[in-house]
Amino acid sequence: MSQPHSLPDNDPRPVPPEPPLPSDCCDSGCDPCVNDSYSDELQLYRERLAKWLARHPGEA
Repeated sequence: MSQPHSLPDNDPRPVPPEPPLPSDCCDSGCDPCVNDSYSDELQLYRERLAKWLARHPGEA
């Protein structure tokens, strides 16, 4: 008997962004700061994750 072929996941779960290391911020007031960029990326990740969870309700 042959095994059923599994289809590739065309809707993978979003991956959270990598947080910056404490040494990544130079504390000189850069605009944008790496911490600000991370915060923006984290918010986008949370929005994408919420939409993904709505499409995959059993995956929480």
